[in-house]
Amino acid sequence: MAKTQIQLTVNGRTIDALVEPRTLLIHFLREQLDLTGPHIGCDTSHCGACTVDLDGKSVKSCTLFAVQASGAEVLTIEGIAHADGSLHALQEGFREMHGLQCGFCTPGMITRAYRLLQENPNPTDDEIRFGIAGNLCRCTGYQNIVKAIQYAVAKLDGVPVQEAAQ
Repeated sequence: MAKTQIQLTVNGRTIDALVEPRTLLIHFLREQLDLTGPHIGCDTSHCGACTVDLDGKSVKSCTLFAVQASGAEVLTIEGIAHADGSLHALQEGFREMHGLQCGFCTPGMITRAYRLLQENPNPTDDEIRFGIAGNLCRCTGYQNIVKAIQYAVAKLDGVPVQEAAQ
């Protein structure tokens, strides 16, 4: 099959690549760029494990061809940490507030929460739950995920954060 030239920015890095037109963005990220943070969970766009940020919107990368992302800016979980390697407040929140169990949904959940906080820097619990509704977690009851996002909100606002119960 003939390949198509694409150019996009992934986690701040310009990428030029040749892809088959049928290559899904999730497969391009994982197999050609070795960015294995976004996970392949359901192949039907229901679970959200493959969520990335594309031009300022959360998208499920299993629903988009890589050629459709040409010219776009893509942010994956690998690009959310700070340049010095320190964790973003969301990543820290998930760790500190026990917002993950098996961790499979976590990259997509954090990437979606990142966009949610860009859109609404101070969401209520209900707004958080609505904002992450497209990302499924089979291990938690979501309560600690909500607490993790609240932790990040407080940290980003410079408010003292409540530590998780031991």
